[in-house]
Amino acid sequence: MKITRAIEARLRKALKPNKVVLLLGARRTGKTWFLKNLLPKLEMPYLYLNGDDTSVQAIFKERTVANYARLIGDYKLLVIDEAHRIPEIGWNLKLMVDELEGLHIIATGSSVFDLRAGTGEPLTGRRTELLLHPFAQIEYSTQESLVETQSRLEERMIYGNYPELIHLSSNDEKEDYLREMVASYLLKDILEFEGIRNSSKVSDLLRLIAFQPGKEVSNDELSRALGISKNTVDRYLDLLQKVFVLVKVPGFSRNLRKEVTRHSRYYFVDNGVRNALINNFNPLSMRADTGELWENYVILQRLKYQSIKNVASANYFWRTYQQQEIDWVEDRGGKLYAYEIKWKDSNKTKVPSAWKAAYPEAEFNVVTPQNYLDWIL
Repeated sequence: MKITRAIEARLRKALKPNKVVLLLGARRTGKTWFLKNLLPKLEMPYLYLNGDDTSVQAIFKERTVANYARLIGDYKLLVIDEAHRIPEIGWNLKLMVDELEGLHIIATGSSVFDLRAGTGEPLTGRRTELLLHPFAQIEYSTQESLVETQSRLEERMIYGNYPELIHLSSNDEKEDYLREMVASYLLKDILEFEGIRNSSKVSDLLRLIAFQPGKEVSNDELSRALGISKNTVDRYLDLLQKVFVLVKVPGFSRNLRKEVTRHSRYYFVDNGVRNALINNFNPLSMRADTGELWENYVILQRLKYQSIKNVASANYFWRTYQQQEIDWVEDRGGKLYAYEIKWKDSNKTKVPSAWKAAYPEAEFNVVTPQNYLDWIL
């Protein structure tokens, strides 16, 4: 199966002279493969550089217009893969887009090292950020039928959506791949970021969250359970969001006296990573966490949809002190949309009375395996 990445249309639109497109994403989401397949289609003479190459890093040390003009020559497009490896890359790119007329630039970065931070101030007003996720259903659906989509739902809830998985035929191969990926980039490479040294605490923190995806998390409780300070927990959680391992969802409230906002919920960007962390790839028939897997899976598919379609939405959960709750709330265009996410629904799920009283104009829907494609396509 060869899948066209949905982000391609947005990248083409964002690619403009004297602007920079930042393509962000964790390792193994296919940034390099995507670019190498895209570049011949652009019909624009391009120079491709790899920021991991020390000779490339050396070229950028001389930050002068003359040096960069010699480097670019007659090329109209400069592509720098793993650009975060080049020191002060933001200032280098700023000089090029300011001084080399007609130059288009694409720079990619592993989120582990946060290219965004390296280019933040220098490229204000000169950049467009795009995020490459693991595969979204909106991408699968260009290549598979509805019957195939339905038959592969359980597999994707268990093994996730990293691109390499579509080339692996056996479950054993997929499990080995995910375990290796977690051990190599997720737990090992993260430690290089901001000088984190205590790998066991990061791993333990992730496992604690993995056993309660979509549940409210108290940083104070995590601090006590891990034997580290709350500030350290805060820092680790912030890092895990920056490297696109976790997604943080805050509580929604317009009535602080009745609605809970003190704690947040966390979801894993990929179900396969979550299951590798807890070493559980059992089929759904042998699991007690199917509801949690479903909620994590469909919410991340929704977030991918929002990203691909450029949907502006503030996302929340909602809960009252009287334990009425809603899994997912979107604030879009000044209107509220509430969604309850159920693996099995007997048509008895009703809008919570406190929500209906407080937000009578809000829409309310139940998302199930029978109708979820309408929500994420």
